[in-house]
Amino acid sequence: MTPVTPGKSGRARGRGPVVAALMLGMALAALDGTIVSTAVPQIVGDLGGFAVFSWLFSGYLLAVTVTLPVYGKLSDTFGRKPVLIAGIILFLIGSLLCATAWNMASLIAFRVVQGLGGGALQGTVQVIAADLYPLKERPKIQAKLSTVWATSSVAGPALGGLLAGYADWRWIFLINLPVGAVALWLVIKYLHEPNRATSTEGAASDRTPRRRVDWAGALAVFATGALLLTALVQGGVAWPWISVPSFAFLGGSAALAAVTVVIERRATDPIIPGWVWRRRTIAAVNLALGALGLLMVAPTVFLPTYAQSVLGLGPIAAGFVLSAMTLSWPISAAFSSRVYNRIGFRLTAIIGISLAMLVLLAFPLLPYPGQAWQPALIMLLLGAALGIFQLPLIIGVQSTVGWSERGTATASILFCRQVGQSVGAALFGAVANGVLAARLTNAPTPGLPDDLDSVSKALENPATLTAEAADYLRRAMDSAVDYVYLGAAGAAAVSLLVLIFVAPRRFPVLKDPE
Repeated sequence: MTPVTPGKSGRARGRGPVVAALMLGMALAALDGTIVSTAVPQIVGDLGGFAVFSWLFSGYLLAVTVTLPVYGKLSDTFGRKPVLIAGIILFLIGSLLCATAWNMASLIAFRVVQGLGGGALQGTVQVIAADLYPLKERPKIQAKLSTVWATSSVAGPALGGLLAGYADWRWIFLINLPVGAVALWLVIKYLHEPNRATSTEGAASDRTPRRRVDWAGALAVFATGALLLTALVQGGVAWPWISVPSFAFLGGSAALAAVTVVIERRATDPIIPGWVWRRRTIAAVNLALGALGLLMVAPTVFLPTYAQSVLGLGPIAAGFVLSAMTLSWPISAAFSSRVYNRIGFRLTAIIGISLAMLVLLAFPLLPYPGQAWQPALIMLLLGAALGIFQLPLIIGVQSTVGWSERGTATASILFCRQVGQSVGAALFGAVANGVLAARLTNAPTPGLPDDLDSVSKALENPATLTAEAADYLRRAMDSAVDYVYLGAAGAAAVSLLVLIFVAPRRFPVLKDPE
């Protein structure tokens, strides 16, 4: 089979093995974001550390997010293949170490190692997909990757529960080894990149290889992101928002951000170059997808709680309600090319986010307690709307830059989306807690929990409450989730305004190489 050379206007043969490797890599990165969730009781029972187990998720998320800009720049500097190979190897090492963890602290540390590899997988896979396919064909591969991501994210908790319940929780990590090994072999054998010294795709800078790495900037970006995301993830959980730790982390991240700006301005070839924000197209998409990350917290974090607490569904049934979104998203994403080829990237995205805003506003109108098909229908419509919103923006940005800038540009929008998700988790968590606290304070019904920590336990065991108290608590949760969805609609409105007033009417698309 002929090895693949990206950037041949769709005429490269033998792309199948590389696409398979990309899909396997995407599946690994997506699965490990959620697969641990249902195995927490078994992990804690074996290793202890209940007070800090949330860092099994936070540590992985932090490592993935803060490394995205670094890997994006490295892929532009040294090529996609070495970065992806290094990411897969690092991810597999982290997986093997996780399977050998002897206490919770070691497992958390090894999850961070996994995340360092996961950042390379998540960012570089998207860039290679854009390299492999010309503009007209990119929706097909992006739809495939979106399907893999969505399916893996939803299947992760179920798979984790099965492995933990019928085998051992360590298999959650060991299962990555054969899958990752196949992906690694396919990349090494079939992915061949063009000679950068002779590539002239899109920019004059492509004609000169760049070998300088802004390690000081990379360290500054990593440290700034780590402090900021730690503050957002742990604020209101490990410590109150108005507290010394919260102010210390937020203040430290602000100070490091200022230092990062100074370092990047002085760097010859910065990790986060100024053009990422000076170009209207990329800046607008960064902001729009940052808002997308924020609004996605409503369905992914709060809908399962709503389905179980308000509708009375079990965990598996609640997962199916959420999975409705993953059915329509890739279908509408694949269809979006027919739309943006006629009316443009910006207008297509405007239509998508406008529809998403209307769908989010419809959620609070659902009856109480309602039927499971009603929020499932909302999620089906939301996935369809977001599919024609996100994909045109990602493809649009990738099509406005040459080979030597595509990794950095793609990483910047993925980074902003990840940061938006962390901000959304903190913001909407505070909104939901505020609504619940107000309902408990002003409750006319006796026998309710005294604090927020007891609410989830009471909802899991409604038999401990009177019928009147259980109904009041379910209504309070319903109201809290309604406010979260209103906030998500507000985030969609922000994204809409950015596209209308910041994004250019037409994206400056570069021609595909002959």
